[in-house]
Amino acid sequence: MLTHSKTKHRYCFTNTNPNMPPSSSKSLMILTFVCTMFLFVSVIESASINETRIFKPMEELRKLRTVRAHLKKINKPSVKTIQSPDGDLIDCVATHLQPAFDHPKLRGQKPLEPPSERPKGHNSSDETFEIIQKWAESNEFCPDGTIPIRRTTEKDILRASSLKRFGRKIRGVRHDTMNGGHEHAVGFVNGDRYFGAKASMNVWTPRVTEPYEFSLSQLWVISGSFGNDLNTIEAGWQVSPDLYGDGYPRFFTYWTSDAYQETGCYNLLCSGFVQTNDRIAIGAAISPRSSYNGKQFDIGVMIWKDPKHGHWWLQFGSGVLIGYWPSFLFNHLQKHASMIQFGGEIVNSRSRGHHTSTQMGSGHFAHEGYRKAAYFRNLQVVDWDNSLLPLSNLHLLADHPHCYGIIAGKNNVWGNYIYYGGPGRNAGCQ
Repeated sequence: MLTHSKTKHRYCFTNTNPNMPPSSSKSLMILTFVCTMFLFVSVIESASINETRIFKPMEELRKLRTVRAHLKKINKPSVKTIQSPDGDLIDCVATHLQPAFDHPKLRGQKPLEPPSERPKGHNSSDETFEIIQKWAESNEFCPDGTIPIRRTTEKDILRASSLKRFGRKIRGVRHDTMNGGHEHAVGFVNGDRYFGAKASMNVWTPRVTEPYEFSLSQLWVISGSFGNDLNTIEAGWQVSPDLYGDGYPRFFTYWTSDAYQETGCYNLLCSGFVQTNDRIAIGAAISPRSSYNGKQFDIGVMIWKDPKHGHWWLQFGSGVLIGYWPSFLFNHLQKHASMIQFGGEIVNSRSRGHHTSTQMGSGHFAHEGYRKAAYFRNLQVVDWDNSLLPLSNLHLLADHPHCYGIIAGKNNVWGNYIYYGGPGRNAGCQ
């Protein structure tokens, strides 16, 4: 373009003779005007091309600066860093410097002492296998007065669709079958006031086939309508290549007070959840895991509202307290929950024009049963008297039962239980 325009410019200004007749002089003036305009347009085009070339790197640089500023906000100064065998870096951060204390209502405070009593009927012997996290296999731990936090990297954030959406669900509660690509197989109770829930779930490594999909198993503590005022507290395990960059099952938490819009996040990726435990890293990989027709490993999760202060506490594994969600984070959940859900959730992006092959649970259907299908056992709720009770009105719901199914049962050892999950795309699920 530039070479071509230079040739034209030379042609425009070579025929200049002062003795030309008036008609020729007029023609020359027109020619000069046209050439001047052509030169002007050429300069503008050239500037535009150069600006485009400069703009893209500048845009990338601004994005990187924004990402690094966010990393500085959520990755707090550490007194020790532990290298996990799976590639994670675990930072040991002073408890009062964790992200929760960036919240205006918590700034300058320290974590509360654990509740003096747990729900009546709690028995830590329900958890028969001791689950550890991959990072702890090195036998290195965080010192007293600190908590372990999985370090977030630039790659973690850049994988997200946007910085605003990083660390957040789009929507994560089963309400209708047109739920933004989210599909569920869950058991739930409603119609009463609930002050917590407890269950044990076996841990698997389901295959997630698309970058922006995930597969999780969790319990939900829910209140409010399914409009913009939905409050949820969630905990369990998940496989999310988008969030973590790999296919490992990881212990996770989530909360929102406005239906996953502006509030809440996974793990410790925003101010909210206050961690008190120095041995468990939320967001770190769980080890060992269950195998098909082999050994089964499960984790116990309990969430309950402390009657004294009103905060929602989280217990993981064999009676280990992880921390709490302050009650002021919520409106409806400041009082109680109106629904409890147990089960699995996946994202079906249909990016290839058909149903995803992302697995839920073990990747096998519920009817295959023990050692083959994923399960929740000893399902319980906490009542107004801070007592754990078996479920009396369990309902089952699968969005697409030919893709992911669910069945329930009850016996003297497992109490209320469910099997759930499936392979995703198959002959009956297109």
